Amino acid sequence: MASPRGATNPQVLTGANVVLPTGTVKSGRLAVDGTRITGTAPAGARTVDVTGHWLVPGFVDLHNHGGGGASFSGTAEQILTAVRTHREHGTTTLVASTVTDETDLLAHQAGLLSELAEQGEIAGIHFEGPFISPCRKGAHSEALLRDPEPAEVRKLIDAARGQARMLTLAAELPGGIDSVRLLAEHGVIAAVGHTDATYEQTVEAIDAGATVATHLFNAMPALGHRAPGPVAALLEDERVTVELINDGTHLHPAALELAFHHAGADRVAFITDAMDAAGIGDGRYMLGPLEVEVSEGVARLVEGGSIAGSTLTLDRAFKRAVTVDRLPVEDAVKALSANPARLLGLSDRVGSLEPGKDADLVLLDAEFDVKGVMRRGEWVVDPQLG
Repeated sequence: MASPRGATNPQVLTGANVVLPTGTVKSGRLAVDGTRITGTAPAGARTVDVTGHWLVPGFVDLHNHGGGGASFSGTAEQILTAVRTHREHGTTTLVASTVTDETDLLAHQAGLLSELAEQGEIAGIHFEGPFISPCRKGAHSEALLRDPEPAEVRKLIDAARGQARMLTLAAELPGGIDSVRLLAEHGVIAAVGHTDATYEQTVEAIDAGATVATHLFNAMPALGHRAPGPVAALLEDERVTVELINDGTHLHPAALELAFHHAGADRVAFITDAMDAAGIGDGRYMLGPLEVEVSEGVARLVEGGSIAGSTLTLDRAFKRAVTVDRLPVEDAVKALSANPARLLGLSDRVGSLEPGKDADLVLLDAEFDVKGVMRRGEWVVDPQLG
């Protein structure tokens, strides 16, 4: 039987450090047949010697606004440009994030994004805004913010046609807790973020069904000894996965270490929160209706100077995690692949290198730089082994 369209011929990758759910196998081997990982070498498989490299699962990004000069608020062509940019950096599964806009415009964009999700190009939609606190708006237009009334939240869920994966909201706002319950009832992740909530209000949101902290520490009150705020509530509850932007700008290394220490490696998801400039470079860009200037890789609003997402790609987040933050490679793999895949309900297909799962993998050299990317058995970035 011929391999599915787009898949490579059967092959076996040998000699690499293969990171499996059970640990790292040195001088291991991984067999691919069609679009899937297989437990045994297929007949006639070619052997690819990747000795001295690392094989890790394809990265899974929960929170991403764009890249390659394009955003997920744009046309289908622009969306695919952003998707391809991040695939080349190892992100084989990506949830497209919107930014605050008029509800009707967001609903229209959700329709376009849902078509691409149905085609398998993205893994669903994350709505970040407009249901967030004006006190913690970050790079969102304050004029477009609104309270999370359940009817308005439901409009976005319906517009996504079953492809809504997550919605970030400030649960302390009027309608917030009821909207958290609504999201949970519809199988959509309720994420606490861009919030001015107290510790107690955050606990109430978690008890109502919130399970994610949107970029923990950023766009929320700082941890205080008399007012611990959302950070303490989100870190302490085992039901919550905490997003972290590991670019060296959004978080001090000690904050990242604190999060890993208290949440544990099984509850951290590295995200990019990337905007158009990811994979491109410095210059001026638009983030929704707001103008952004990127200088030395840091994106800030032209007006006000707030950090405006990131220019991060997940391969850089991985390399920083293991070389600067000194995390075990296995923990970095959890944060970049296994944990977000589980949160999205996709762990039967992606997030780990196991027989029967999609052949999504990243080939890294000894310095943890990307040397190859495979998605569903097809090399997106051909192995560079010279």
